[in-house]
Amino acid sequence: MATKTISVHLAAYERLKRAKRDSSESFSDVIMRARWDTEPVTAAGLLRLVRERGPLYRPEELAGVEILKRDDRPPRDKWTAG
Repeated sequence: MATKTISVHLAAYERLKRAKRDSSESFSDVIMRARWDTEPVTAAGLLRLVRERGPLYRPEELAGVEILKRDDRPPRDKWTAG
């Protein structure tokens, strides 16, 4: 197998490292799994993805999001965090 040495930013290296499924997976394997979409995801594309992979979030995660949305209020003063 031919190889090629490349340089990447440290942030890119860390992202590749986090994307490894286990310690035996190579960076080449991670890169080959990557998706290089040239067009934005459409609603139809997202629906197809969910049907292929299953839900992207577990039900308890979605319930947590709904609770946060329900309890969300605008800030008293938009110019401060409090």
